[in-house]
Amino acid sequence: MSTTGALTGKVALVAGATRGAGRAMAVELGRAGATVYATGRTTREHLSEVGRASETIEGTAELIEEAGGTGVAVPTDHLEPDRVRELIERIDREQGRLDVLVNDIWGGDRLVQWDSKMWEHDLEQGLRILRLGVESHIVTSRFAIPLLIRRPGGLVVEVTDGTEEFNGPRYRKPFYYDLAKYAPLRMARALAQELPEHGATAVCLTPGWLRSEFMLDTAFKVTEENWREGTAQNPHFAISESPLFVGRAVTALAADPDVSRFNGCSLSSGGLAQEYGFADADGSAPDAWRYIAEVEQEGKPADVTGYR
Repeated sequence: MSTTGALTGKVALVAGATRGAGRAMAVELGRAGATVYATGRTTREHLSEVGRASETIEGTAELIEEAGGTGVAVPTDHLEPDRVRELIERIDREQGRLDVLVNDIWGGDRLVQWDSKMWEHDLEQGLRILRLGVESHIVTSRFAIPLLIRRPGGLVVEVTDGTEEFNGPRYRKPFYYDLAKYAPLRMARALAQELPEHGATAVCLTPGWLRSEFMLDTAFKVTEENWREGTAQNPHFAISESPLFVGRAVTALAADPDVSRFNGCSLSSGGLAQEYGFADADGSAPDAWRYIAEVEQEGKPADVTGYR
């Protein structure tokens, strides 16, 4: 499918657009014609606690411009209500509208003690995880939604890790990570009860096994060009997807005049690829969550046949 020009005249806010899925979603929304406000804490002058200086919101805005869109980088800590209020006031002042809100704020991976029981995990870090992954989304929606519902047709996209079908019956250990990644599913479902009277829609979207910058250069020590070499470390990495895939997913949603049919739904990049007919950069359409449930979780040998 082609979304070129489909979002011309629309305004999007991608909260948490410094890297990974957020950056790709911001770029693809811009490629489709939207004016995109890209926010985050890492700038060329300031390094956030994530500690990755190579990825900045200014860099994201430049990629949006290179894709043919309009990118506006606004340094924002979404745990500071006053800063978020100022951000929304700026969007209102400059654009007078907001059509798409993407809540992709995270940055908590480095705080997760993956093998710790709830009572063993550092409490301060655990609560910080919840602030980053839950509170930041709430603060952003609180100030952004009044602008978004000024016109009918607004879309709120909560971004998480895992579908309702996968996360619901499974423990995404450890304790704090589980809460942080299930909460956006509930937030989308709750907003789906409140937004329709204003002509707006809320969904929750997850990428599959994302080949983020961190996943490539730190976890697997590969690049996007030779990522398949990472299967030597974990053969299931064969189901992974580039950030472009979820970028195309959110753009397809934003360009769909009938997106309200998904109100309150848990959606995945792989599932939406089947719905809208887009593909990843290599032309494939990996259905990661079905693969993880049916192959990896079942202890079967890695084989992506029929899954991408």
